[in-house]
Amino acid sequence: MAATLRIQSDWSQALRRDEGEAWLSCRSPGKPTLYGRLTRRGLSTEGVPDIAASEGFVVGEVTKKSILISCPHENVSTKFLAPYTTFCRIHQKSITCLDISSGGGLGVSTSTDGTMKIWQAANGEIRRLLEGHVYDVNCCRFFPSGLVVLSGGMDAQLKIWSAEDASCVVTFKGHKGGILDTAIVDRGRNVLSCSRDGTARLWDCGKSACLGVIADCGSPVNGIAVGTADNSLNLGTPEKAPSEREVGTEGKILLLAREDKKLQGVGLQSRQPVFLFIGSDAFNCCTFLSSTYILAGTQDGNIYQLDVRNTNSPIQVIHRSGAPVLSLLPYRDGFVASQGDGTCFIVQQDLDYVLDLTEADCDPVYKVASWEKQIYTCCRDGIVRRYQLPEL
Repeated sequence: MAATLRIQSDWSQALRRDEGEAWLSCRSPGKPTLYGRLTRRGLSTEGVPDIAASEGFVVGEVTKKSILISCPHENVSTKFLAPYTTFCRIHQKSITCLDISSGGGLGVSTSTDGTMKIWQAANGEIRRLLEGHVYDVNCCRFFPSGLVVLSGGMDAQLKIWSAEDASCVVTFKGHKGGILDTAIVDRGRNVLSCSRDGTARLWDCGKSACLGVIADCGSPVNGIAVGTADNSLNLGTPEKAPSEREVGTEGKILLLAREDKKLQGVGLQSRQPVFLFIGSDAFNCCTFLSSTYILAGTQDGNIYQLDVRNTNSPIQVIHRSGAPVLSLLPYRDGFVASQGDGTCFIVQQDLDYVLDLTEADCDPVYKVASWEKQIYTCCRDGIVRRYQLPEL
């Protein structure tokens, strides 16, 4: 594991003040943590702070919302990014999930205040309140059209909503425990859900019916992802002919992030197991980087990158802290990850530094969503943060 740079969460505010200071640290496995500080010396003619670093750290490019820091001794660089805007009034309590519509105009989020809301992505202005779940809503996402929302709750119900008038158009029942994650197959005639009851189910939106149990794991399934499988992968053959109501399941693989430390791949149409990988702790989330490469994050802070054609050993394991990995999102040539200690970072193949999205302090960042160059995060502190990414 490489060294990790950290910065004071409110560094951008601290360095706005004359002679303002912010702390830094560089942690490397098996070595004492190196501590330092940044000090503002003044302003450039463009209004950008002139920042100096203490011994052992080097300041690179500085803008009003970002600062590039290096620790040459550990050969590590991180660009820290402050939020472009924050939305504090969408929910009263912790925000557990969010998504942004395909056109970038709308956001949807769920909270422990018991509400699910649709809001303007540009300014956080609330447009619709989606009411109908009993107890907490765990997950929400837009269909590819951006006009319809899929949600799953602790009431074991899966619901489809109109984003235009907030009506609940479909309710699916069948799970015996709270729904923890959902996925949408292609344009959304079929959807998937996973639950504390240990199952993943496929649903037909048109008929409001369950098309089958894709997997029964005997352990809660915390996260799922569906993707097109590499052609060389044997996905198995269905035991019986699929229903004509199944649309777009052929050639797809379903990933299951399981509580019992297992990451499983299942042929979506065949319902046959494709692989089973055992990790260091409970798997919380998973995603596809491509038809061959997948990512999965664990409760003890590991992010495994695997090749679905050979899951015997991971391509790499990224470990920045021991905090739970809560969310993984493919982004350009890499991914965004968020953790239970407030860290949220972006890794890109061709960048020699990590991008760190700051300001959540030590509050868990539960979910990350993106639209073009904007990243949205939601957090236990009840704030949605929007980051404007620099040219990568």
